[in-house]
Amino acid sequence: MRPAPPLRPSSVSRVLIRRHVPSSHRHVSQQAARSVAELLQWRPAQKADDVVVHGFVRSVRSMKTHRFVSLGDGSSLAPLQALVESKHAEAEGLTVGAAVRLTGSWVASPGAGQSHELHVGKVEVLGPSDAKTFPIQKKYQTPEYLRTMPHLRPRTPVNAVLLRLRSEAIASLTQFFAGRSFTQTHPPIITSSDCEGAGEVFTVTPANNTPDAVDNGSSQEPFFRSKKYLTVSTQLHLEALAQAVGNVWTLSPVFRAERSDTSRHLSEFYMLEAEMSFVDHLGPVMDLAEDMLRSLSTSLANSATVQDLLFRSRNSGSDLAPADEVKRRWEGLARQDWPRITYSDAVALLLQRADRFTHKPIWGAGLQSEHEKYLAEHIGGGEKPVFVTHYPRDIKAFYMRETQPAAPDVPGATVDCFDLLVPEFCEIAGGSMREHRLDHLLDVMRRQRIQKSPSSEGGADPDKPSVNGLEWYVDLRRWGCPPHGGFGLGFDRLLSYLAGVQTVRDMVSFPRWYGRCDC
Repeated sequence: MRPAPPLRPSSVSRVLIRRHVPSSHRHVSQQAARSVAELLQWRPAQKADDVVVHGFVRSVRSMKTHRFVSLGDGSSLAPLQALVESKHAEAEGLTVGAAVRLTGSWVASPGAGQSHELHVGKVEVLGPSDAKTFPIQKKYQTPEYLRTMPHLRPRTPVNAVLLRLRSEAIASLTQFFAGRSFTQTHPPIITSSDCEGAGEVFTVTPANNTPDAVDNGSSQEPFFRSKKYLTVSTQLHLEALAQAVGNVWTLSPVFRAERSDTSRHLSEFYMLEAEMSFVDHLGPVMDLAEDMLRSLSTSLANSATVQDLLFRSRNSGSDLAPADEVKRRWEGLARQDWPRITYSDAVALLLQRADRFTHKPIWGAGLQSEHEKYLAEHIGGGEKPVFVTHYPRDIKAFYMRETQPAAPDVPGATVDCFDLLVPEFCEIAGGSMREHRLDHLLDVMRRQRIQKSPSSEGGADPDKPSVNGLEWYVDLRRWGCPPHGGFGLGFDRLLSYLAGVQTVRDMVSFPRWYGRCDC
């Protein structure tokens, strides 16, 4: 006998269920709050009643019978104007910085500031603010001053736009890599080695393992049995993950203990890193970086956030690069066929104009910022980014694959690598083919003194030499390591370039740099 079907509520019972929903819940659903950005774009021909908006009071201008309230919620660079009768019971609570819920009618505005304004019938002060002590005022405040209050700085209109840009960029990049069948991964933050070999790393130590504890005889054994660090790059671990699932990428925080106080450096920042398996040449790696940035530019160019940056008003302040310059940057990333030039050819080009540089270009030395700016201007026409490839072996990291065969007119050995230069901002990304051959990798590590001699290890296994915490990295080459390559991109620096922010410290909500970690 076939079992009876499960009982389903009839239309009558569904009506009864709806009728038992508390009236207060129905009221909220019927009057869902709109964002400031949505309201500013909404231009109904007739008055719209029961409009609800949440936000923070930016300014209040009091008249005899009314108060003009400027309201922002982070969704738009421009504020919303609300008109509140001075006799309203809650009007006194409308102070700068207060969190409020306003309900009223959305009507055409007689003024020129915006097409419509909110005539408020109900005011709810959800979070009061003392306007006399609130540190963010409507007047101009310098970036240096705002950096002293990173917990409040995001409330300023421009910084809210930068937060939205970061969010939209991450969404776009995630979609790009998913479309290329890359697996997003989460490599570790705590590592056993300095990936770049520069020594500018932070050591991880338990809080109770302090000099005072040592003096009291209560020090403990190392938490991880040996010294560990905050990562400066996730690349080495990405190489391991790429051998498991193929092409991988990540967007992770990295840390560098550089005692640098420039507009381009932070102690904590984000790196976007990608690793490709089974690639034989540097070309596909550069193609990926180029396609990724072009996709980012084209997918976001028409977003409301980017339009705020490109067609900003007086609400933007004067600390961003000019809007037309920022627009050129977006258009430059969208262009096809970015130029590529070898390091050797770049140095030869620079030597032709050596008189214009403070630092003379020399083959075998790193390129200075003035050199990179000239290359971006001359090779890229001041619009397109430029790839500079095949730097000298001795100034690059140990893991980069040596170029084979070397060009006959090149003074020394080079490696298959690139730096990506953008106009005005210089380098924002770098990548390389990784040395996947065990004997070649060990040879480079020996020359750079990363590998210790087996004889100094008391008869250690010569097949497993000590390589300063990188034994596992060498092991990857022992068992089925294919040719592979990848790149890393300074995410905060890229966003600074696209937003027109003059210093990367103003692109990060809670910036940390040498001498500063405020909250």
